[in-house]
Amino acid sequence: MTTVVIVGAGPTGLTLACGLARQGVAVRVIEKAAAFHRGSRGKTLNPRSLEVLADLGLREQLAAAGRTHLPFRKYFAGEFVNETEPFAGARPSADVPYPASLWLPQTRVERLLRERLAEYGVAVELATELVDFTQSGAGVEVRLADGGRISAEYLVACDGGRSTVRKLLGIPFVGDGDPEPVMVCGDVEVEGLDPGAWHQWFGPQGVFMLCPFEGSRRWQLQASPETDADGRAVAPSLESFQRLAALHTGRPDLRLGHATWLSTWRVNVRMAERYRQGRVLLAGDCAHVHPTAGGLGMNTGIQDAWNLAWKLGYVVRGLAAPALLDTYQEERLPIAAWTLDVTTAGMTAVTEGIGTPGIGVEAGRVGDLTGLSLGYRWSRLATDRLDGPLRAGDRAPDGVCPGPDGEPGRLFDRFAGDHFTLLGFGPSARPALTELPGHVRPVALDDPDGDLRRAYGITGDALVLVRPDHHIALTAPAAGREDVLAYLAALR
Repeated sequence: MTTVVIVGAGPTGLTLACGLARQGVAVRVIEKAAAFHRGSRGKTLNPRSLEVLADLGLREQLAAAGRTHLPFRKYFAGEFVNETEPFAGARPSADVPYPASLWLPQTRVERLLRERLAEYGVAVELATELVDFTQSGAGVEVRLADGGRISAEYLVACDGGRSTVRKLLGIPFVGDGDPEPVMVCGDVEVEGLDPGAWHQWFGPQGVFMLCPFEGSRRWQLQASPETDADGRAVAPSLESFQRLAALHTGRPDLRLGHATWLSTWRVNVRMAERYRQGRVLLAGDCAHVHPTAGGLGMNTGIQDAWNLAWKLGYVVRGLAAPALLDTYQEERLPIAAWTLDVTTAGMTAVTEGIGTPGIGVEAGRVGDLTGLSLGYRWSRLATDRLDGPLRAGDRAPDGVCPGPDGEPGRLFDRFAGDHFTLLGFGPSARPALTELPGHVRPVALDDPDGDLRRAYGITGDALVLVRPDHHIALTAPAAGREDVLAYLAALR
């Protein structure tokens, strides 16, 4: 019997599927489209998403596919103004291995996740459309467009802003949106432009931008729509794109060709009132949509899935009670609200900057968009016994941590997987690291230079329990073994 059915094979659904399949959970991913998406769509992974995907085994593949440094070359009314690079000084540090975003199209992210999922024996089922479902205390039955049925313990909707599952549940999608498109998008080939920068033309007539992709002839085009004689937006096409290029750049030598993924974008700022209804859960764009400023769409969905994967896996594996799933909404819904606020403020900043020479899309970075500062201190899963600067619910920092045999290693290497990690700071914490449940990995820290203590805000001997998603679950004194065992027992 299928344990979990995931509807939607975008980055959210694929990340969730990988996180579950790694735990041995029987998962099926269904996708109503007959073929995989070919449009670039989202184009950045922020540092927190890079940590997530590295834990899933994609670190080297992602590094080979994208670029971490991309200058923003800015023009005003067709004239070059300046060039900036938002991550110019970013370098890896002991506690932050990925200090800069990675630029690559969503299609490549999805392909890498599908390849990883295939290693667990799971393939996306294309042309497989959910049309209805019923649920009971024992499970969910999914009805497909071709008459087929799937029985499962849980259903997770990752089927986008127009989610069929959310609509069938009757969950309100609260917020508002603009009925008219404010941007046209597409993938094009470009002649006459340096592929070493993201070119951004701002001015009184709007915005025209061309962003290159590493190892590809494709560029992503984003622009204010062309309008007709009645002021209505013209549908995106290669011909319209070429006219927009001439209007904004003033360069007759700039030629566009082979336009694909023709799309429009409308402002929508909405979020679901709840993320769980019985055995059905929502994630990604199905649960929240927001402006593109800051590039948080794909990232927020991936991080939804990362939060949910270990919890759902623990429930179906019998390591936690179903009540653990309530903490998914408790933790992620406030993050969605923050995301809507910060991207709306960012979009406003970019829009207001269109008429100012030298302003580019970096104006939309009005908050910490790395994802590294986001945590869950308010969660019922956060328990502090030390009251230090780094609190339960926060992201657990990385750091140098030799392996059991003394070989070079890092804390993130010890965290990787679906287990809790119990860090023991100092010799008096060592007794607490013995005879632990099988899903808890003990790590005795030899920290002669005190780097890990500084990163974790630990001044004496102590215990730090880290969740499978790399957030701190519990901080306790070195003698707090019973606190650790009580925390784990409470999950059941």
